[in-house]
Amino acid sequence: MLRTRLTLAPGANGTKKLVSRYGDRLVCVRYRYDSETRKRLKTVELIEEESSWLPSAAIYLVKIGYDEVVLREQVKQAGGSWNRERKLWMMRGDAVRRLSLEARVAGWIEEE
Repeated sequence: MLRTRLTLAPGANGTKKLVSRYGDRLVCVRYRYDSETRKRLKTVELIEEESSWLPSAAIYLVKIGYDEVVLREQVKQAGGSWNRERKLWMMRGDAVRRLSLEARVAGWIEEE
């Protein structure tokens, strides 16, 4: 059975060579111990891929130009509403993804 005894953040003693090898991709270094084989294992956790993520349980503020009539209608059909104070459209994360509007997100409001 493997037990993790120590988890180190990048830059801590014991991680310097790994930081130079993996750079910003390095998340942490773990020292794991196998009691059956009586061995210590040094493991690394790396970032393999990074992409944008929009939580569904939030309301997003989306920029849509006044002249983009067709897109505004699509947003309304998806349940979006105009926020007069902020001059932005408000809509749920799933609708933002469905209409591919991630690049137009100006902010978000966490639902309670």
